[in-house]
Amino acid sequence: MSFVSVQHLQKSYAGTPVFSDINCEIAKGEFVTLLGPSGCGKSTLLRCIAGLTAVDGGQILLDGQDLVPLSPQKRGIGMVFQSYALFPNMTVEQNVAFGLRMQKVKADDSRQRVQEVLRLVELNDFASRYPHQLSGGQCQRVALARSLVTRPRLLLLDEPLSALDARIRKHLREQIRQIQRELGLTTIFVTHDQEEALTMSDRIFLMNQGRIVQSGDAETLYTAPVDLFAAGFIGNYNLLDAASASSLLQRPIASRIAIRPEAIALSLHGDLDAQVRSHSLLGNVIRYRIEARGVELVVDVLNRSAADLYADGQRLALSIDPSALCEVA
Repeated sequence: MSFVSVQHLQKSYAGTPVFSDINCEIAKGEFVTLLGPSGCGKSTLLRCIAGLTAVDGGQILLDGQDLVPLSPQKRGIGMVFQSYALFPNMTVEQNVAFGLRMQKVKADDSRQRVQEVLRLVELNDFASRYPHQLSGGQCQRVALARSLVTRPRLLLLDEPLSALDARIRKHLREQIRQIQRELGLTTIFVTHDQEEALTMSDRIFLMNQGRIVQSGDAETLYTAPVDLFAAGFIGNYNLLDAASASSLLQRPIASRIAIRPEAIALSLHGDLDAQVRSHSLLGNVIRYRIEARGVELVVDVLNRSAADLYADGQRLALSIDPSALCEVA
């Protein structure tokens, strides 16, 4: 039996549907990411599960209990927002303890639980500070601690890292994942950042226009997109129509083809003649724009050394791994 079960969920605003039939199942202890572009319905779905947004129909079951009739306070859910939502007049310790105070937890138990969770998020030395004395990453860890201290049955994270710089984001996402695994806490994470989704998740629910268009682990979503949207959103696929694919591969192709940029190999000698149009340095990867048989392709190559760099205009040969060709609807 699934720990979280969303069944035929419906939500509209002013007669305009956000989603009309959402169905998904999440196992206990699983880290699931809702991934998709802005406006696809992922944050609304999260808020419906939390009880912050009313639903128009369907069920949300948590460990067999229907949450829809319950108020947010009675759902046993912790939620972390993008904006931290800390009380500026309270210290870190007071912010974290606030939920326990609302639950009327005894003072001694509350202090012990607050100390435990502050150690977990590595903020025990900051307990007496106020939010304005903290960095953005520290504030987000306080918000996480405040959600964890109530010992929720389910943790919801609504784009909690989007306001942070890249270095802090990377560190904090690793910390969140480590804490989630240590606690075995069922977690739903919302993001539009595919790298976050691919690196953090047990499973990803890819959403578009109020639908879950594909679900699976990171490898499945990346290597086997089910349609054109999935191929265009995950990674940097080369998306070719049937005519372009037929011209490139020199055989009849009846459907659109998606080719991963790292599945194309460049060399100085080979069968498929090509020319470098431009290149970009992306740190450890060099991204080339290549033209072959009238078709432009993106090719990603590891940046091993400057000596291996191909110049713009250089004639090359390329080869394509046949197993990397993916038909998309």
